[in-house]
Amino acid sequence: MKDLIEYLVKALVDEPAEVAITEVSGDDSTTFEVHVAPSDLGKVIGKQGRIANALRTVAKAVAMKEKRKVYMEIVA
Repeated sequence: MKDLIEYLVKALVDEPAEVAITEVSGDDSTTFEVHVAPSDLGKVIGKQGRIANALRTVAKAVAMKEKRKVYMEIVA
């Protein structure tokens, strides 16, 4: 899952070397913190959060197979 999110985010940004993903596991859920360069923050979020919501939807679809909850936070 982490590799999929990293692949998608790196395709969106201008500085893919700055992308870092931290996985925080809980009891029944996992939170992915996506760190990007400040100049790429708008590209990952998108207009009115559309790209961020699409990334969350893909992550949740993959997580449904594993019967886990997934949350994603985008951090500059």
